[in-house]
Amino acid sequence: MSEPQPRPTDAQAAAPAPMTRREIMLVLAGLMLAMFLSSLSQTVVGTSMRTIADDLHGLDLQVWVVTAFLIVSTIVTPIYGKLSDIFGRRPLFLIAIVLFLAGSIASSFAQDMVQLAAFRALQGLGAGGLFSLPLTIMGDVLSPRERAKYQGFFLAIFGVSSILGPLIGGLFAGTPEILGLHGWRWVFLFNLPIGAAALFMVWRFLHLPSHHERVRIDWWGAALLAVAVVPLLLVAEQGRVWGWGSAAAIACYVVGALGVVAFIWVESRMGQAALIPLSLFRGRTFAMATVLGVFTGFGMFAGMMLLPFILQIVHGMTPTEAGLATLPMIVGLMISSIGSGQVIARTGRYRLFPVVGLGIMAAGYGVLVTLQWDTPLWTLLLGQLILGLGLGMLMQTLTIASQNAVEPKDMGVATSSATFFRQLGGTAGVAVVFSLLFARLPDTLRTAFGRDDLRADLGAALQDPSVVADPGNARILDVLQRPEGIGEALNNDSSFLNTADPRLAAPFLDGFSTATTTPFWVALAVVSVAFVVALFFKAPPLRQKSAMEEAMERRAAQAQLEQDASIPGSMAPPVTGSIPTVRTAGASEPPAER
Repeated sequence: MSEPQPRPTDAQAAAPAPMTRREIMLVLAGLMLAMFLSSLSQTVVGTSMRTIADDLHGLDLQVWVVTAFLIVSTIVTPIYGKLSDIFGRRPLFLIAIVLFLAGSIASSFAQDMVQLAAFRALQGLGAGGLFSLPLTIMGDVLSPRERAKYQGFFLAIFGVSSILGPLIGGLFAGTPEILGLHGWRWVFLFNLPIGAAALFMVWRFLHLPSHHERVRIDWWGAALLAVAVVPLLLVAEQGRVWGWGSAAAIACYVVGALGVVAFIWVESRMGQAALIPLSLFRGRTFAMATVLGVFTGFGMFAGMMLLPFILQIVHGMTPTEAGLATLPMIVGLMISSIGSGQVIARTGRYRLFPVVGLGIMAAGYGVLVTLQWDTPLWTLLLGQLILGLGLGMLMQTLTIASQNAVEPKDMGVATSSATFFRQLGGTAGVAVVFSLLFARLPDTLRTAFGRDDLRADLGAALQDPSVVADPGNARILDVLQRPEGIGEALNNDSSFLNTADPRLAAPFLDGFSTATTTPFWVALAVVSVAFVVALFFKAPPLRQKSAMEEAMERRAAQAQLEQDASIPGSMAPPVTGSIPTVRTAGASEPPAER
């Protein structure tokens, strides 16, 4: 008579069945939809904001609509990562989608700009999870080498949304009414069917190991992160308006600095329960990838935000045309991200991509610093293409490096931290380039009006009666009658350049184009420093299994030990805790790729 088989242990019963390839592909489709939503929400409002502000009678408040979304989404990004490590990815991701859709619905019914800013903040509360959790979930269900292949397609989604965003925003804003609602309100309602599809696919097919550990939640860390980041982001967004040495700006500096110090102190006391465990930065690969991520964010957002201004002001494009003219950057990003992903998937090697990517980005900015107002458009498009080729090699590679450098249990916090610091770098990039641009603009405009060739053409145009009588030149003629105000002529409104005689507009275009040179030089310097840093980047070999597979193997090993311990006469030692992982964050890492 055969011996009775031992009953499954709790660990065995709790272990989930592995996901099939079909389920993984359906989950990835849902993640792509969610990432499309989050990236689209950053660009779709830009081309429609003027119409929205006019309709809600708050043109002077429009910046707060953008700032509210940016600040909230940035702050909650690491919070989502940490909570997903504690409570599981699925519930946090579903919550993020629901919050984003709730904010979208509320925004579509806003009655004034204050309400819209508040509802955009609610939307940002969900967007913070949509930014980071898709890449984290990919780390759970795919091995690093396989992950590299698919992250290229995720970046392609980001590129496509960057093009479609301005087009969709302009289309809805330009339509007076759709189904009884103002056209611009559909900029937010447009999210609903896409979000509903993502919500269903994630709810139906995403099944990851659940977490039921009793842990401390770092509420003080979350609060102090807000105290540290909010003032710094506010001054980055508003410093040019307030004045960088104003009382409001100084208050932001002081509060932000104190918040940073207090946040670091609390995180050091919380240990592994911290919102962003400081032990992660003891690992050289994670620390280096984070630093490079900040530099990459600076270089990426500096170019992406400044180039549309050049296309619209210097080349006279509409917002929709400018969105289409950024296609070379997106094409370059898609080509290099998909290509580098395929190489990493086949070879497992990724150390050279940050170096090559930053070198190509530096070459792109090397082209952009040569731009003048009469430079052919193809030169700007070439610079964009090169910039995109460099970016595509960086974003996914640095994310994979960060994930590969930590234990699977820290995958969420590592991914969200990488996203968080890249966003901070991007915010700093936007603040620096626009501050430099508008700081230099008065001087470059006055210099342009002092050029002999441009003054001669300007004088000839002013002697032409048809030019003087043309209504399209009325605004620029008013500006020219007050020479003392020429330096500030483009601060509030540049639309008069679109209808002006080319000879009248030329000094303004030359002055603006020259002013953009300094921000591009600064971006080139930042990227060049990052290139030197990347030369010392160490790349441990990629793990062969996904985080979920490693977790299931540990659960199986623990269950086997528990089962052996329950058999009479077994020599197995009693199980007192979970099976330790091979490597801890901050511990010595395996030999790096050279």
